[in-house]
Amino acid sequence: MATVTEAPPSAPAPEKKPPRGRGRRTPYWLLLPGILWLLVFFALPMIYQASTSVQTGSLEEGYKVTWHFATYWDALSAYWPQFVRSVLYAAAATILCLLLGYPLAYLIAFRAGRWRNLIMILVIAPFFTSFLIRTLAWKTILADGGPVVGALNALHVLDVTNWLGWTSGDRVLATPLAVVCGLTYNFLPFMILPLYTSLERIDGRLHEAAGDLYARPWTTFRKVTFPLSMPGVVSGTLLTFIPAAGDYVNAELLGSTDTRMIGNVIQTQFLRVLDYPTAAALSFILMAAILLMVTFYIRRSGTEELV
Repeated sequence: MATVTEAPPSAPAPEKKPPRGRGRRTPYWLLLPGILWLLVFFALPMIYQASTSVQTGSLEEGYKVTWHFATYWDALSAYWPQFVRSVLYAAAATILCLLLGYPLAYLIAFRAGRWRNLIMILVIAPFFTSFLIRTLAWKTILADGGPVVGALNALHVLDVTNWLGWTSGDRVLATPLAVVCGLTYNFLPFMILPLYTSLERIDGRLHEAAGDLYARPWTTFRKVTFPLSMPGVVSGTLLTFIPAAGDYVNAELLGSTDTRMIGNVIQTQFLRVLDYPTAAALSFILMAAILLMVTFYIRRSGTEELV
């Protein structure tokens, strides 16, 4: 009877060691273009602006760094109404964007069906037109004697807005309402897209489970849908409020001297008055104020991971 001999165990294959130098440095080489971009177009301009804000002098004599920090207090004392107005207008536009954008995002995520892609294209379509042209179009929409103003008069809406101080008489242009409408329209897609992304990730079976537990639609929305969509709400409000607070185009084209925002003041100080230290100081004050408000808002909303 033939005997079966076992083959000798084969030696394990030697482990391939990653290259010592090049392999470890590859992630850093990949990060290098982004780091250089941030250094050249973000860090260096910020340092230059910080230096400009503590300079004194004039355009004829030249500016020198004298560490004149009183420029910040002088700028804030002179233009605090524009700061407050910018925050109020941006907050009003953000709330309107949320009220208008959430139902549309909900419709796209859960009810649109085969029309989802078409509605998404319609939401993004305004980005194919210049921001300036879109804002100028609102001057025609809100023109005195136009159909929009006529409808608001017929519905007595202007009576309420006049009482609130958002309009004046029978016109909408050159009033706070026109500026807020322009901000709302221009930044509405920035609210809809994060909301849709957040709502689209919600498992539909959660709604079915809530229904099986005899939850009414409003209870399901309040207990299930809205809490799960909070990351989209926070992202959308930030993407809307931050650029709206620093915007100056809508206030320039749709408003008046009584609706000037802090962006208009900074633009005027840089390009017309040529008071560069004051303009730089205002820019840093605006950035610091927005940063503090955003940090407080994120912590209060319970989404610290977005910071």
